[in-house]
Amino acid sequence: MTVANGTANGSPATRRPLPCGIYAPTMTFFDPETEDLDIPTIKKHAERLVRDGLVGLVTMGSNGEAIHCTREEKLAVTQATREALDAAGFTETPIIIGATEGSVRGTIELCKLAKDSGADYALLLPPSYFRLQMDEQAIHDYFVAVADASPLPLILYNYPGAVAGIDMDSDLLIRLAAHPNIVGTKFTCGNTGKLTRVALATNAKSPLSSTSPPPPSSSSPGNGGDDYMAFGGMCDFTVQTLASGGSGIIAGGANVMPKVCVRVWDLYAQGEIDEAARLQKILARGDWVLTKAAIAGTKQAIQSYFGYGGYPRRPLTRLDKARVAGIEEGVREVMELEKSL
Repeated sequence: MTVANGTANGSPATRRPLPCGIYAPTMTFFDPETEDLDIPTIKKHAERLVRDGLVGLVTMGSNGEAIHCTREEKLAVTQATREALDAAGFTETPIIIGATEGSVRGTIELCKLAKDSGADYALLLPPSYFRLQMDEQAIHDYFVAVADASPLPLILYNYPGAVAGIDMDSDLLIRLAAHPNIVGTKFTCGNTGKLTRVALATNAKSPLSSTSPPPPSSSSPGNGGDDYMAFGGMCDFTVQTLASGGSGIIAGGANVMPKVCVRVWDLYAQGEIDEAARLQKILARGDWVLTKAAIAGTKQAIQSYFGYGGYPRRPLTRLDKARVAGIEEGVREVMELEKSL
């Protein structure tokens, strides 16, 4: 493990580094009858994803149904994931936890508890419940207050669909990147122009950085170089993320077709642009099926092709037979590619 450039209450924090590549926001699996956590399946899934080439995992993100889980369950899932990775020999694989709570106080408390449960970083949405009061300054102050006290470095999560339409612009994200304990952004907004501007201003880590000149020193907010991570938030723009100077992808589709996601990333990073673009089209077609079907559909695809998955917690509904069949057919092309790798 390395020493982070971030601090909490003035003390250096140790953490596993974030490598460039593909990450999955892992699903949280439940007993189909009781809806209790299914810890053995959570562990099996985590191990499978890393064996298939993922470089890191996110627990309790949107795909992990964080909104449906208690704080104790979030910590239990994170601890189980760390145990599974360590037992399988993946001791250096980092874990990011979705640690958003409504208040500064609650978010800091969860970050502290999450560190003890095996998390290395925290992924945070902007506060949004009191939407009319959440102007840019309020959002800025929230992240700075958490970053000042969190023992985990923060990754900002720009996902307007989950936070009443709040869409942090590149100026705000670059401003926040000056904080030494804020080390990345996840762009689920899909705005590659925004990702480009943030990656350039922070000199974000990239597998292509050795072939690109660094930006002028005056443009860097002070937390770039080998540290800042600019993550695409969906695998259907993996090639575009790399072309924009991005560092990695955190994508729900990587739960289902991790090998394809990794293959597209690696091909482009190695300069095989045409083949990467060809496979990206297959990946984008399959990922759209999962995006439309959301959590229930992603779990169903895992069930259909890997024999486990189950259902989301209520109030999310279970899929009927027609939709199950449609998902299986819709991802068939990309899953045939997945099985060939």
